[in-house]
Amino acid sequence: MKSSLKNMVVVLFTITLISSAGVGYVNMITVEPIAAAKAAATEAALQAVLPPFDKTETSELTIDELPVAVHTASKDGKVVGYAVESMTRKGFNGLIRLMVGFDAGGRVLNVNVLEQSETPGLGTKMADAGNPLYASFEGKNPGEMKLSVKKDGGDVDALTAATISSRAYVDAMARAYAAYKQTVGDAWDGASGATATSGATKTAAADASEDAAGAEQMGGDARKGGDHE
Repeated sequence: MKSSLKNMVVVLFTITLISSAGVGYVNMITVEPIAAAKAAATEAALQAVLPPFDKTETSELTIDELPVAVHTASKDGKVVGYAVESMTRKGFNGLIRLMVGFDAGGRVLNVNVLEQSETPGLGTKMADAGNPLYASFEGKNPGEMKLSVKKDGGDVDALTAATISSRAYVDAMARAYAAYKQTVGDAWDGASGATATSGATKTAAADASEDAAGAEQMGGDARKGGDHE
């Protein structure tokens, strides 16, 4: 074929068309499996934070400009709990997502950390069983707590050397409770001293330094073969 601008355009157009068709086909055959996997993961998270249920209804809310999903669970027609998919962008390394289970009266049944990328061995401990953050909320109604870490005068025990991660966890929990309250029909007004803030104060820079120092110490301990607590 004689090389010409017209021939080059035709060839490039053909390649683009074939590539687009291939991408479209791959997307078409992967959409359903991805959706199924996401649905299965959500179902597993719901079962982990709620009592037995046979039906859920989901509502989408926006709390402090972030999306929140509330799954109202029922069994034999009676509401048995609420599972709230909450999030915060205030983690040491950004996004943290939680699934928080509440009973019909607002007590925390369980918390499942769905996503986080905090410092290994420090902020990541928020996902460990029985960690101080979860222990501070287990079986309690957040509306009867001051929702900030104890360093800021609140009721929540922070993770060691992970103040920023701990504040972010509390921020996500406060957002989850706000969504629960809105769902059950009560306006969120910060009753009982509760607040949806992350506890960021004039000590934020010092806390960042503390968390970074903890990460550095952990790295040094690892090089020495020891453990950082």
